[in-house]
Amino acid sequence: MRVTVEVDDAGVAHVELCRGAGNAIDLAMARGLLEAARECERARVRAVLLTGQGPSFCVGGDLSEFGALPGERLSGHLTDVTDALHGALRILTGLDAPLVTAVQGAVAGAGLGLAMAADLGFAAADAGFTAAYTGIGYSPDAGVSWLLPRLVGPKRALDLLLTNRRVTAAEALEIGLVSRVVAPERLREEAAEAARALARGATGAYGVTRRLVAGAMSTGLHEQLDAEAGRLAEAAVSAEGREGVAAFLAKRRPDFGQGAPL
Repeated sequence: MRVTVEVDDAGVAHVELCRGAGNAIDLAMARGLLEAARECERARVRAVLLTGQGPSFCVGGDLSEFGALPGERLSGHLTDVTDALHGALRILTGLDAPLVTAVQGAVAGAGLGLAMAADLGFAAADAGFTAAYTGIGYSPDAGVSWLLPRLVGPKRALDLLLTNRRVTAAEALEIGLVSRVVAPERLREEAAEAARALARGATGAYGVTRRLVAGAMSTGLHEQLDAEAGRLAEAAVSAEGREGVAAFLAKRRPDFGQGAPL
């Protein structure tokens, strides 16, 4: 079992990469992550917490697997790997439920893409981030070429992608690769606390907000204003919107249905 998923009573899906050996992504692991993402979708979870077992979160693709394949098979094999991996990312980033990641140790290649896909990304203080692709003559996958320039800007993205220099957790926080840096011994606990807090929130509003922010980089201001107005009008008459305003007026905590999946 290379990827596990468990949905707790709060509606948080705990997805863990658990292959060992740096959680390098082979075809079986990519397919496992896709099935875990599908389970999150089926269960209509309220938050997703993605972690990696062992000293490193994810070192990227399994080069031993790739290197053992003859050229006539390698291209199709990599297509199969990226189809599954990208399918998982499409699902996880398309859910209403926010995605929280907790990363430690080496975060490289596709592991960097998984880390950057988070809405709220936690990193242990000893984590190190490396693009790695061009160092072996590969180009990016796992959304890295899309996510990285949006987070750090195109010039800095090219610096990281072309030089493959290691980025410390402190620098990752400074340039926007992660949201928070915590002590290694506190990583899992703080990330899980954040996921539980999000699971108590307005999941539908989270989903709309995720999509508005994702679209903002390619949308003009006028179109974005129209989108905001339309989504706000819909949110105001939703069950969440009505409950949120009623709770505010009554000076109580809103009940958005936490404690169970939607």
